[in-house]
Amino acid sequence: MTTSIPHIHQTAIIHPDAKIGKGVRIGPYCIIGPKVTLKDNVYLHSHVVIEDVNCTIGDGTELYPFVSINKTQDLKYKGEDSKIIIGKNNTIREYATIQPGTAGDKMRTVIGDNCLLMACTHVAHDCILGNNILMANHATLAGHVNVEDYVIIGGLAAVHQFVTIGAHAIIGGMSGVGHDVIPYANVKGDRANLSGLNLVGLKRRGFNRDQIAQLRSAYDALFAVDDRPLTERISALQDEGIQDEGVQQILDFVTRDNMRSLLTPKA
Repeated sequence: MTTSIPHIHQTAIIHPDAKIGKGVRIGPYCIIGPKVTLKDNVYLHSHVVIEDVNCTIGDGTELYPFVSINKTQDLKYKGEDSKIIIGKNNTIREYATIQPGTAGDKMRTVIGDNCLLMACTHVAHDCILGNNILMANHATLAGHVNVEDYVIIGGLAAVHQFVTIGAHAIIGGMSGVGHDVIPYANVKGDRANLSGLNLVGLKRRGFNRDQIAQLRSAYDALFAVDDRPLTERISALQDEGIQDEGVQQILDFVTRDNMRSLLTPKA
């Protein structure tokens, strides 16, 4: 039974300036630095290292052995007091690594709520992750990546710097993702290509038949074989005035300003 009193193993090294919430459990040989805040009921199993970084971990998040939250590997980092903000009820498995933001971008790395980062996953500097994200074993995010809600990233997948992955997308295992991924997409291939919609994920999350049909129609309008430039296909879809929320989400995604081009189907 969890009590309001933190339980800290005698071998753990906790800086006196660290802030430890109610019901926190810190296992053997953990190291916690001075700018760390552990909210209520956080659980560090053992050998977790969180030091040389300004880090806040939200209520109920659980970190497994050998998780390392430490200085960024970005060679441009000059010791600025950047942050890592991790939300509530996340599970971060063995050997995962998470690194703070830099002055070259947001000065923070953010992970939302209810995410699962499996063993050996990597979240680099200035990444922003939403809620309910799953990263399978050895999945890797380079710096400045944005991952929206309910995304699944398969094992050994790697995402290029500055890429944005839209909500509800799924990235196949061992895929190298070098371009932005529209919401609801299914992505696969060693050099990844767009491969339709994440139909299984949509059904699991309660999207009805009409919503899925609208999304499929919008996908076909944007990415089916067509000699027109993509910008013209986007304009044509906008002119249809479709009110479906999911379709509008895709249109908002493909018309926003961003550094990376869109991932498209294999030619």
